[in-house]
Amino acid sequence: MSTTNEIQGPATDLGPTGDPKPYDLTRYRRIVILTEGHTTVTKAKTAIGLLRFRGDDVVAVLDSECTYSTVGEALGHGNDIPVVASLDEVDSPEAMFIGISPAGGRLPPAMRAAISQAIAMGIDVVSGLHDFLSNDKTLSAAAANSGSQLIDVRHIDERDNAKHVQFRQGCVRVHTVGHDCSVGKMFTSLEVQRELQRQGVDAKFLATGQTGIMIAGSGIPIDSVVSDFVNGSIENLVLANDHHDYVLIEGQGSIVHPAYSGVTLGLLHGCAPDGLILCYEAGRTTTKSLDHVPLKSLAELKEIYEWIASARHPCQVIGIALNGRRLSSEEAELEKERVAAELGLPVCDVYRDGPQVLADAVLELGKKVNS
Repeated sequence: MSTTNEIQGPATDLGPTGDPKPYDLTRYRRIVILTEGHTTVTKAKTAIGLLRFRGDDVVAVLDSECTYSTVGEALGHGNDIPVVASLDEVDSPEAMFIGISPAGGRLPPAMRAAISQAIAMGIDVVSGLHDFLSNDKTLSAAAANSGSQLIDVRHIDERDNAKHVQFRQGCVRVHTVGHDCSVGKMFTSLEVQRELQRQGVDAKFLATGQTGIMIAGSGIPIDSVVSDFVNGSIENLVLANDHHDYVLIEGQGSIVHPAYSGVTLGLLHGCAPDGLILCYEAGRTTTKSLDHVPLKSLAELKEIYEWIASARHPCQVIGIALNGRRLSSEEAELEKERVAAELGLPVCDVYRDGPQVLADAVLELGKKVNS
């Protein structure tokens, strides 16, 4: 079985000196998550992902404005992990991870004081923002003096075009796609990987976004890759990991989103999936950030995704991941029954039900691919 400590691919960081440095973020075992002024379910999505999938490595969440004493109270994840007002309250922190993903990827001014304190203490700072900490002259100079490493997970210098390679026979590639942005593609991929590993299956999650990279340790920040090299970057990432029996490739955006369809298409053709898990949020009717754009039906999207993916490699949707956060338990059951009947596919609310149904669909796909 694979381990999360394994370097996934060519992810690098440009440190304070300007030298490219490979990183593996799983080496940190005492993480403080910085959410200063943003400790809410809607704003701290990166923090929530870290708490759910790397909770054992998190020792505190830092927010001097938060009125809750634990992250379980504040965010519903992390149980009794404390919310602190200063790094002085934390015993031997190894790294500070910025736990938000604001629109535009800008660093909130209120976070600079905590970041500066971490650097002064020689603590590494990990950021998924588009504002690179390593480009900030003041922070970089302080880091050079203290020995702190500034790791910008969105810093990438990919320059390889896709070459339409043939991946290893026996490596089953499953990719999560969505009817819109922020519907649970990363969450679903990680939970299915966990379930497959629990069953003793050699499965690997491949991160393509900043939160996934912070969780898995490395990956490709696909939204920071020059468009000509998106396909090639994910092709390289899969090549570096096709010794695994199953790879779960995190999806981004939506093939019909007017702003973000480009990265979605590049991922589809770069990883050449054998199967897709289509993720959607029940009750959402318009496109995220573009309320005047109605969403397409799941039946339409299934056809669109299969047609576009199959232009590179034969592919089919093998299951549906329901995000039922707007629904009661009873409503979610009815929704699953409706969609399963309409599409003839297994439907799973991963958060409520666990990923077993989708993991089973992945294993069934493996049997077909390898028969």
